[in-house]
Amino acid sequence: MVNVRENYVGNLYFDDTRIKTKPVYTFLKRTFDICVSAVALAVLLPLFALVAVMIKLDSEGSVIFSQNRVGKNGNLFKVYKFRTMKVNAPHEMATSDLSDPYAHITGVGRFLRKTSIDELPQLFNVLKGDMSLVGPRPLIMGESDVHKLRMREGVYDVRPGVTGWAQVNGRDCVPAEEKVYFDKEYVIKRSVVFDMIIFAKTVSVVIGGQGYVEGRRN
Repeated sequence: MVNVRENYVGNLYFDDTRIKTKPVYTFLKRTFDICVSAVALAVLLPLFALVAVMIKLDSEGSVIFSQNRVGKNGNLFKVYKFRTMKVNAPHEMATSDLSDPYAHITGVGRFLRKTSIDELPQLFNVLKGDMSLVGPRPLIMGESDVHKLRMREGVYDVRPGVTGWAQVNGRDCVPAEEKVYFDKEYVIKRSVVFDMIIFAKTVSVVIGGQGYVEGRRN
């Protein structure tokens, strides 16, 4: 693991003790993550195979896309997704920063991104312990201003998630800085019940296509 705290925070003071550790909740959450991700991966294996065939038939390149993301305590890890971009697309750049994202997204990729099926390989990240099912979404390294805010607000005290409180409160329509405060609220209020609420809201948001936007938001 590579720690990026020094790179992004500089001299900002980061107090690791200010956020409650909640050991019982942490144990239950990790147990739940392991059980659900293992079962989900087994059940979704036929879907994974189908998506893999669709991706290979649609465009050149690998089926799985991996990218460095910033995780708990500012440590880097490789996040896994189904590849939705063309092989010549910018690699270490957020899609929200692209002026014309559809020039880089494959035909199958549009469907996978809109339905969030492209995120399903992150179940492997959950099983490994890099991520949780619910938590702040992991960002690429280049979003330095947001990383500073996240460090200051204690967002990196917890594992990043496949879905999170910010994602069910606007998804792509919420500015990055505002998402930090949803993430902070999650860290403070996190509980088994709160996680279940977020998980249920995620299903509704994805099915309804709410807040889905590609590229720059003016």
